[in-house]
Amino acid sequence: LTGVLDDCLCDIESIDDFNTFKIFPKIQKLQERDYFRYYKVNLKRPCPFWADDGHCSIKDCHVEPCPESKIPVGIKAGSSNKYSKAANNSKELEDCEQANKLGAVNSTLSNQSKEAFIDWARYDDSQDHFCELDDERSPDAQYVDLLLNPERYTGYKGPSAWRVWNSIYEENCFKPRSVYRPLNPLAPSRVFNLGSVSRFSWTGLCLEKRVFYKLISGLHASINLHLCANYLLEETWGKPRWGPNVKEFTRRFDPAETKGEGPRRLKNLYFLYLIELRALSKVAPYFERAVVDLYTGNGHEDAESKALLLDIFRDTKSFHMHFDEKSMFAGDKKGAKSLKEEFRLHFKNISRIMDCVGCDKCRLWGKLQTQGLGTALKILFSEKEIQSLPENSPSKGFQLTRQEIVALVNAFGR
Repeated sequence: LTGVLDDCLCDIESIDDFNTFKIFPKIQKLQERDYFRYYKVNLKRPCPFWADDGHCSIKDCHVEPCPESKIPVGIKAGSSNKYSKAANNSKELEDCEQANKLGAVNSTLSNQSKEAFIDWARYDDSQDHFCELDDERSPDAQYVDLLLNPERYTGYKGPSAWRVWNSIYEENCFKPRSVYRPLNPLAPSRVFNLGSVSRFSWTGLCLEKRVFYKLISGLHASINLHLCANYLLEETWGKPRWGPNVKEFTRRFDPAETKGEGPRRLKNLYFLYLIELRALSKVAPYFERAVVDLYTGNGHEDAESKALLLDIFRDTKSFHMHFDEKSMFAGDKKGAKSLKEEFRLHFKNISRIMDCVGCDKCRLWGKLQTQGLGTALKILFSEKEIQSLPENSPSKGFQLTRQEIVALVNAFGR
């Protein structure tokens, strides 16, 4: 994939170089730190839009809590290096992962970790502009270790999965007129008509609606890429082998297989990257204040985490071809306000649709990446509030919860 992206003055090669050599290695390190590896999620919220057709029965989709006896010694000991490489490479962790089968959601925590999360919650603010938030006080909400629960292909597909994406595109997304998507992959082939590149038309869609569609398409492409890159290639004698599935990637993105649509989907992924990159560069002043601490209870690690995050912010600011969000909602005030609210409500609905995903692993990563994008949008539409933040006291005008921070970093990492 090469060339300039639509609706911005940025080319794909520049993004590739910037990400590969500056951003990606640092984001990977940040995601491994305690503050960013735990995400609280309620995987039992009912689907608000249609009768639940039951969770998938594939073992990789299930939540399999790790029994107390199998928790790694390093975590139970509560030492400052409880998540060190040595601790996580221990026999106990292997037993734990075996008990969890093929990466079922692992929600085990030490008592010390639970106390730290209570402290984190004190700094959390319930306001959220673009996403339907889980109630963290719900008994069904649980912390999940994202490193023990990687995003990958679980086998969840078919009518249930297509129903979710169809609802997102057909009912909650502004889309080009020539793009059609089937409700059900088992439907007659005549329904599946994506149209050729030449018929792709943005007629009637303003910049804001084009941006919205491309963000959702980019999110879809991102999730599909992760499934292709971490695919269950074979399972012999209970030992699964995960890896890239080129055939699956071709089926989802090759121009010949997608009637010309595949490259556009990938370009939308780059566009999504630019939007979240822009949000990181804009939110830097919020974190640069001494009053903001990435608190876990381990002062040394917390200081290192913040230093690494600020280093990433400096890199994001050095990028010369950012998307200019000032071009959005720039018309007459009344029309712009109405369009912004429509934009927000559509996205909020999409975050609620994630509770209709039947596979827990897919639901976890869908909710996290949706909240990450929602947080990015919240940042981009709060520039004035961020610029006027007090240096030495918490802000009432603009606030990010720990959940939003974790989602933002991990979604960008994906």
